[in-house]
Amino acid sequence: MSRGREVGILTDGCRRLGVSTPDGALETLLDYLDLLDKWNRAYNLTAIRIRSDMLVRHLLDSLSVLPHLQGNRFLDVGSGAGLPGIPLAILEPERQFVLLDSNGKKTRFLFQVRLALSLDNVEIVDSRLENYRPAQPFDGVLSRAFASLPDMVTLCTPLLRDGARLYAMRGVAGEDETRSLLRSGMQAHCEHLDVPGLDEPRSLVTIYPPGKVPADVAATT
Repeated sequence: MSRGREVGILTDGCRRLGVSTPDGALETLLDYLDLLDKWNRAYNLTAIRIRSDMLVRHLLDSLSVLPHLQGNRFLDVGSGAGLPGIPLAILEPERQFVLLDSNGKKTRFLFQVRLALSLDNVEIVDSRLENYRPAQPFDGVLSRAFASLPDMVTLCTPLLRDGARLYAMRGVAGEDETRSLLRSGMQAHCEHLDVPGLDEPRSLVTIYPPGKVPADVAATT
């Protein structure tokens, strides 16, 4: 697939997602994909190896959460190859993203991405989540990696400022997991994510951890 065709897919995808693209951002997204494609051959960073699938399953899937984010400082937990943190940071240069992972080969890749793409709004942390102590709290924590949403709440809530949110990117199980959280007395809601070009269910579970519930949410409950 030509570079121009890839830019066209991203342009149309971002339009359908309702996200704006700063000048040069689409080319930077593809530069990131170039690096991921190259490193993946040697370090097995992701199981997805067909570039056209990476465009949809990595880039557009990551960007699908952008309209739902609130705040300016975010933690991407279990970032792996930088998803969703790197695509979000490219489109949102005024926001800060901390990418945390305990896999050394993946964080080495992330350091290279940050340097090569001059992403000054990205910080890379090589650490296990339970050992991480940030200098300041976050407006939101994002993850595509947590197997258990209750575990995500337990481990990530201490890292949040008051009024912050947890954003868990899920598949078909998102609604069932949200109902389970609600039964436990937690505040959460699930939204369908329509990822252009992806014929699979995607959802975003937004969780308001105990003690951190935003005033606008608390007023409606």
